[in-house]
Amino acid sequence: QVRLVESGGGLVQAGGSLRLSCAVSGRTSSLAAVAWFRQAPGKERDLLATLRWDDGDTSYTGSMKGRITISRDNAKSTVFLQMNSLEPEDTGTYICAADRVSVGWSADEYQYWGQGTRVAVSS
Repeated sequence: QVRLVESGGGLVQAGGSLRLSCAVSGRTSSLAAVAWFRQAPGKERDLLATLRWDDGDTSYTGSMKGRITISRDNAKSTVFLQMNSLEPEDTGTYICAADRVSVGWSADEYQYWGQGTRVAVSS
C-alpha cells in the first residue's frame, strides 16, 4: 500500500504563488509515477503534471502548463507542485495520485489517491 497526504493549499490572490506538498509513504519502491490532478467544483479531475518515479522525469498538460513545476525531494518522500501566476480559474481541490504500473495520462490509471488540498484564488 501507498499513502499520500497533501498539504499547502489555501487562499491566494490572483497572480500569487503556492507550493503544494504530497507526502508519499508505504511501498514507494513499487511506484512507477506520481501525479498532481485538479478538480474544480462540479467537474472531473484534470491531470496537471506527472513525475516518473525511477528517474524523476516530468511532464505537464492542461491549462496550467508553463505555470507549474512538479518536483520531489532527494529522500523520495515528498512530491511538490509549485504554482505561479495563479488565476481564479485555478480554484479547486488539488489531489496527489500514484500509479504502480506506468506514467498514467488519465485518472482511472492511478491506483492510489490522497484526500486533496483546497486552493482558492481570488480576483
